[in-house]
Amino acid sequence: MAGEEKNLVEILEEHCPIDLSKYINFVHAPHCGAIATFSGTTRDTFEGKTVMELRYEAYVPMAIRRMKSICSSARSSWNLSSIAVAHRLGAVPVGETSVFIAISSVHRADALEACKFVIDEVKASVPIWKKEVYANGEIWKENSEFLERRLGLVEGRRDEGKASSMREFEVEAHNGKSCCGAKVKVDDGSDIAT
Repeated sequence: MAGEEKNLVEILEEHCPIDLSKYINFVHAPHCGAIATFSGTTRDTFEGKTVMELRYEAYVPMAIRRMKSICSSARSSWNLSSIAVAHRLGAVPVGETSVFIAISSVHRADALEACKFVIDEVKASVPIWKKEVYANGEIWKENSEFLERRLGLVEGRRDEGKASSMREFEVEAHNGKSCCGAKVKVDDGSDIAT
């Protein structure tokens, strides 16, 4: 596919496990010497609590659009052949995959670096929300990448004199600039800022 971006971006509905071989086969190419993958799986404990499952929700049209944008950004930084990104919605039991990324390139450095970039960006900026379900309760969780990005935006606004606290940032996010309440804030451009 010379000159054409070969990407596969999917959000899978509840009860649809991620078929890892589908995405690896998609990115496989005879001219590529590397396929880097990342598989995010539900672990059984978090900070001493027994995890039963994770539950994911998403604003799907925006999530797809943002993941495609992330793929384009990766291509602008590394020499990549194909990219596949899949994320599940609904309940994901312990041991099952909730997010999978596969990237192929001629040389391993490009695929490995791009794979890390893609998962970090997915966790930081795609409108997908996670609830951890424990044996004795549940809690919505923010990814550390999301929090770091959000704090970075607040610091940038402080530097510009536009906001002096996290509370002001949260109020601003609720005053017409958010499509989904506190879950996502839409930037003035076409990308999502969180």
